[in-house]
Amino acid sequence: MNESMTITLPKGALEGTAAVVSSWLVGKGDHVSKGDPILELETDKVSMEVCAESDGIIVDIIATSGADVDESTVLGHLNCAEQAESSQKIASEASSDVSAKHETRVEASGINATEDTSKRHLVGPAVRKLQRKYGLNLAAINGTGKGGRVTRDDILAFVESQDDHTQTQSDVCPSSETLNELKNEFVPHSPMRKKIASHMVESLLHTSPHVTSVFEMDMGRVIEHRNQCKMGFEEAGVKLTFTAYFLAASAKAIQKVPMVNARFHEDSLEIFKDINIGIGTALGDDGLVVPVVKQVQEKNLYDIASALQHQTDKARQGKLTSADMRDGTFTISNHGVSGSLFAAPIIINQPQVAILGIGKLEKRAVVEEINGEETIVIRPKCYVSLSIDHRALDAYQTNLFLSHFVEIIENWQIHK
Repeated sequence: MNESMTITLPKGALEGTAAVVSSWLVGKGDHVSKGDPILELETDKVSMEVCAESDGIIVDIIATSGADVDESTVLGHLNCAEQAESSQKIASEASSDVSAKHETRVEASGINATEDTSKRHLVGPAVRKLQRKYGLNLAAINGTGKGGRVTRDDILAFVESQDDHTQTQSDVCPSSETLNELKNEFVPHSPMRKKIASHMVESLLHTSPHVTSVFEMDMGRVIEHRNQCKMGFEEAGVKLTFTAYFLAASAKAIQKVPMVNARFHEDSLEIFKDINIGIGTALGDDGLVVPVVKQVQEKNLYDIASALQHQTDKARQGKLTSADMRDGTFTISNHGVSGSLFAAPIIINQPQVAILGIGKLEKRAVVEEINGEETIVIRPKCYVSLSIDHRALDAYQTNLFLSHFVEIIENWQIHK
């Protein structure tokens, strides 16, 4: 007896955001087991997998690659087969082409055909990202995972072997004809990149007039405090980064200037009591995400560092959910970690009204008065900027916030 069921997104999976079908990990006629990843989606913030809710056969794929979907969208249909004969018959008829392509390889390896060809297509977001990054054909890579599934390590090993081959070929002197060719390639934009581009253009050109103010701050006291505390934090399993200090100082400065922690509406400014700070986190060529540390005003430095580490680790492992990036009220872009001295970030998450930028920490020569005499000394400095929505804030609030922020950082107390 067969029972057909629709494939849809779990309730609450998108947290109210829209998504785009990135790719199906299985094909029509493939047999799947409950919990197997069958479909990959991308929002402007995260990649996520949809898993099979039951054992069965994929009998219909409705939402194709590139389609916009939400929680009400029917993605496809799954035939929940109880009789093995019926399941195999449906799978055989729908996937005869796939089976034929893999017949020679399967016979040579002695692996069961039905299981191997189905599981070979089941790959996760990490593998798909590497596939897009290096422009690979997964069919050319031997999978060492269960049922021939291609793993992240398989991709990296394949790329390394190709690099070795390329290095050998580069030792051969190219012809003059080759040297004169203009070589290029087109890399398709991922759904995440398209969404980021759209948000940036919308934010800067169509939504809010941006103005940026820049201050310089001395990091000496924070460096001293971090040197004294980081070992203790590490023993507790928490990495103490400068970004944790920036979150703590932002929360204190926001309490002095609450209008910075707000959203702009046409008829009002919505000022929040909770200070939920998003941290711009780069994912290399895959884009940018903004995980949120919530209720920073209630946390001490240890709690902030712990929550920050948890969120950024999830971001880099591709495990963020939509809930991890919701309800942000203020954003920090620590662009200095990649070497940038100064930047004027664009407000990523409209309708927030401000985004803080932190530049590279470096030693600079400055003039200080010591014992009544002006002396040149070397101090650890960095630039800090605040880009604002000029509809909501003016120079007064902008500079007042930065003044408080810099004062907190420069006068950080050891006992804090």
